[in-house]
Amino acid sequence: MNEDLLKQIAKEAKSIRDKILRKQKPSMKFPLRNLSNVRFDPKAGFFQIGRKTKERSLAVATVKTFAQSLKMIALSKNLIETDDIATKREAYYVAKGWSEEIRFGEQTESDAVLDDVEAFFSVNREQLGFVPEEKGGEVAGNLVVFDTDRDSDEELAIDCTKFGSGAYSIPISVEHLRFQSDAQFVLAIETAGMFQRLVKHNYWRTANCILISMGGVPTRATRRFIRRLSEELDIPTYAFVDCDPYGICNIYRTLKVGSGNAAHINEAFCVPRAHFLGVTPDDIEEYGLPTHKMTEVDIKRIDDALKNDPFVQHYKKWQDALIKLKKMGYRAEQQAFAVHDLNHVIDTYLPEKLEQANQFLP
Repeated sequence: MNEDLLKQIAKEAKSIRDKILRKQKPSMKFPLRNLSNVRFDPKAGFFQIGRKTKERSLAVATVKTFAQSLKMIALSKNLIETDDIATKREAYYVAKGWSEEIRFGEQTESDAVLDDVEAFFSVNREQLGFVPEEKGGEVAGNLVVFDTDRDSDEELAIDCTKFGSGAYSIPISVEHLRFQSDAQFVLAIETAGMFQRLVKHNYWRTANCILISMGGVPTRATRRFIRRLSEELDIPTYAFVDCDPYGICNIYRTLKVGSGNAAHINEAFCVPRAHFLGVTPDDIEEYGLPTHKMTEVDIKRIDDALKNDPFVQHYKKWQDALIKLKKMGYRAEQQAFAVHDLNHVIDTYLPEKLEQANQFLP
């Protein structure tokens, strides 16, 4: 049980109650969570939250969201005290039992309030008892994870080379885990299909590495898991994603520096030492990859990144790469290497790229 967090909740609740009893207007201030209130600190290596805030008070305009925030805090307090959890979807349905005046119309509304509560207390939502719906990433390769048996409290050694055709699933909380490995690097892979190909052919053994499937934009637990591997094993992390604006500006950027929406906790949930292995615009040309024409959404994502993303704006190499991709007008997927041979990515592409690791995009 997180006694410190419970004390913090009790303190804030008492402050609000005391103001009401004194016939004063209580309020809650939350950091503004978007790219307009985020800066990229190259020395720290991740997005940091700025000073802009928004305020909710017991006033006509904000009384509903103020009450919703208090109810969400009360739910969190109960989860912590009972050592229970609730998914964000479950929290939405719990709120369906609240009085009609403060129920959420859609889950997006309850998610936003939950995220504000997280930012208000400067903790991650898992500490508040809320867990994501989506599963974490999958892991295969030269790594032993030490977890704890729920019933006996005995330590379990989980060998990530011993899952046959399967893989180890990253749990929703990874702080209690220990690691043992002599791997040379972590390879963070966008798609489950590419991950399965590398696992099928034991690429982790060939390259002495740890393979992690991100399954698109990596979850917080996946990013935290990779961050801990990077720091505690002192090994590099290489990202292998599709060469498209989403793979670069959403998946890789979130892995490396965190997200604008969660900048208040990015310090723990990003991998500043990550580098971009590929697929790059240059790779498309050099390896003669089949491509797809970019959509208007793709072009807009590049334009937004060049104009508004502090990470892209800091690195000219990324600006040049995105500008080149836009001029090319097409994108390529990881699986496109199969045009040469199903295992071209294993036999040729990855070995050649790893020989140039010092030239990877930042």
